[in-house]
Amino acid sequence: MTKTQLAGAAVAALMAASVGACDKAEPARPAADTSKIAEAVKADVAGLVTDFNAHDAAKVAGHSAADVVQMAHGGPNIVGAAADLAANQKAFAGDPTAHVTVADPVVDVAASGDMAVYRSTYAFNVTDPKTRKPVTENGNYVAGYKRQADGSWKIAWAVVSDTGPAPAAKSQGANGK
Repeated sequence: MTKTQLAGAAVAALMAASVGACDKAEPARPAADTSKIAEAVKADVAGLVTDFNAHDAAKVAGHSAADVVQMAHGGPNIVGAAADLAANQKAFAGDPTAHVTVADPVVDVAASGDMAVYRSTYAFNVTDPKTRKPVTENGNYVAGYKRQADGSWKIAWAVVSDTGPAPAAKSQGANGK
């Protein structure tokens, strides 16, 4: 074998080795424990409700990611941590009796374990600013949670949608019709 042939064979061997190195599969990630993630998200929402009912704007905002996007009927989108904090401060200053409850929670977790969607119904008790009488708003709440670099789960986006007043009951005549 000549020096040129030897050099060519060496280059070919190096190229084959480098191509082979590119084909290495990523090591398998362990399966996500979706039930554990769902419980962590439910626990976060329980803490969020507690902090909201305590009117602690900073703690409420602490449940959200820094780049959170929130949408609620009747208001502009809330984008980012500073806007989230400001919106909560404004809400608590406007009605010190504001109180929320959630019911029927469902958490769907991606098989990859990197995101989860929380959904529930809610009842929001506030004071009507015009009548100064208590009113209850009922609706649906959905929030997308993402795992943070520190392993915690925070709200990446949320949508609050009221379902409107309950339909009026139809009156029945004497014969039940």
